[in-house]
Amino acid sequence: MIIGIDASRANRSLRTGTEWYSFYIIKHLARLDRKNKYILYLDKEVSPDLQAVIAPYPNFQLRRLHWPWRYFWTLGRLSWEMIVRRPDVLFVPAHSLPLFRPRHTVNTIHDIAFLREGGLYQRRGLRLVSKTGKRFLNLLTRLFTRGRYESSPFDYLVWSTAYALKHARTIIAVSEFTRQEILDVYSQKYAEKIKVVHNGYARELYFVRTDKEERRLILEKYGLEEPFFLYVGRLEKKKNTQALVEAFALFKETNPHSDISLVLIGNAGFGYDEVKYIIEEYNLSRQVLMPGWVAEEDLPIIFSAALAFVFPTLYEGFGIPVLQAMACGVPTLVSDIPVLREILGEAPIYFNPRDKNELAASLATVAGNENLRRDLISRGLARANQFSWEQSARETLKILTER
Repeated sequence: MIIGIDASRANRSLRTGTEWYSFYIIKHLARLDRKNKYILYLDKEVSPDLQAVIAPYPNFQLRRLHWPWRYFWTLGRLSWEMIVRRPDVLFVPAHSLPLFRPRHTVNTIHDIAFLREGGLYQRRGLRLVSKTGKRFLNLLTRLFTRGRYESSPFDYLVWSTAYALKHARTIIAVSEFTRQEILDVYSQKYAEKIKVVHNGYARELYFVRTDKEERRLILEKYGLEEPFFLYVGRLEKKKNTQALVEAFALFKETNPHSDISLVLIGNAGFGYDEVKYIIEEYNLSRQVLMPGWVAEEDLPIIFSAALAFVFPTLYEGFGIPVLQAMACGVPTLVSDIPVLREILGEAPIYFNPRDKNELAASLATVAGNENLRRDLISRGLARANQFSWEQSARETLKILTER
């Protein structure tokens, strides 16, 4: 059997949730399956780490599909590839489906936050050099979708999800919560085709780090000092980063002698300007540290050094960073939302993400109670041990090879 995979997201140099999902599923499929032939479709030159992942496995091949334009690689070039050299199965782990595809096509839907929490997403058009280019792209999009959508990222998410639900043979949802959200918003008629496969985390990378010299060097590299609360994820409205900064300001007001800082690690997203404004408004530029992009191999050391990990998100499909934190032996405080209850059980402290006072109180509680922190660490390690990318890939392989 020939299994094609859209590896364009896995091939990105700066990865976040869906890109890491694609990367690690490919990595573990390569380790698990020596029987089937795989073709990884790329939109640009292969990254060194993706090349290294598949190099030992001759049944995995790369195929770069050249395309002269910045946009429509999937709808244009990958669609053409499906016409001229169609695989037996196509797996799209983190993007939209091509217009043409084999009958056995599998697509992963990570969440539908853009519909449930539409105000957390940017609705402006794609960034093009010229206004003429933007108008032309909007015209093409409106013609193709019969006037229903324009070329904004929001409209593209809405259209591509509906298209995948209609045309994919199987949809993978990364949580039972996401599956139910899809059925509630779209239609119960898709119930049979949606399968739940939980995400994992990189066990070989995320584990408790105790080397003090290693910790000192990494913290020094990024200009960080203990003690600190830690957040990892996009700095954006959807992740509720601005509320975390406000809650931290309240914590500092009620604990004026505390030397605990707040470290925010992640790329800027929609709403980042508000985060910056709040930091300036509360005069927290020395207490809120944003080191920018951090190499993934350094993240576990920073996790292990944190006093606590805080995840104030308003909506998630899964929540990989919390598993990473737990695996590194960090007490965790997370939003009380259904999906995190599903994934994390009783392992973390939960708080209302829309109540800054409650979040500030949770920060104070975990900072001042060492016995509580030990208990949270123990519960977190046990919970994280229930997840792995190997298990995710094994369940995905079963879906890909179903007849």
